[in-house]
Amino acid sequence: MSTAYAAGCEISGRCVANLILVRHGESSGNRDRIFATDPHSLPLTDLGYAQARAAARLIVDMFQPKLVVSSPFLRAHETARVIAEGIDAPLEVEPNLYERDVGVYRGRSYDSLVSAPGYAPASRWNWRPPEGESYEDVLARVGPILDRLARDNSATDVVVVSHGGVMVTLWAHIVGTWDSSWTPPNCGIVQVEHGADGYRMPRVIGESHSARDAGG
Repeated sequence: MSTAYAAGCEISGRCVANLILVRHGESSGNRDRIFATDPHSLPLTDLGYAQARAAARLIVDMFQPKLVVSSPFLRAHETARVIAEGIDAPLEVEPNLYERDVGVYRGRSYDSLVSAPGYAPASRWNWRPPEGESYEDVLARVGPILDRLARDNSATDVVVVSHGGVMVTLWAHIVGTWDSSWTPPNCGIVQVEHGADGYRMPRVIGESHSARDAGG
């Protein structure tokens, strides 16, 4: 896991900036606790839209983001659109910021993973469902995205809207271990300051409770 990159204060004139990580609002899958059969197009619920609007208000009160970056999946993109409109910032899609692929467990309940063959809580980060991804696979995909966003935005705050599994992985990427990874609730927000010496410890904004699971 990489936890540092070069970002010079001498060049930017600002020693720290923020990556503001946001999980998407409640989706129909979150509400029903079922992994979507078509995760690309899973919609937000009415509560999910309300959560996105509340997140936008909180972000604009605390930060000065100049850009919103989103997963391509509908539930994240809609959350990002609401936030971008609320903070008056442009929206860009990051194609590889999508949620972990649960493979053959699409369409099944979240709890079905607990009884999956070979699954064990102690080694869940390495466990890969058939035809899907492990959390380590997700880390290899999304960790470099976060590093690039930090490097390319060393003087400006950026909102990054993704998914529960992605945010668990990004937390581990930043701190260098899976042990303390935090699972955000819907529209949970994590502030990540970064500067010339790399990432600071992530800070949970607002609700600090950890969700029961990362969802899908």
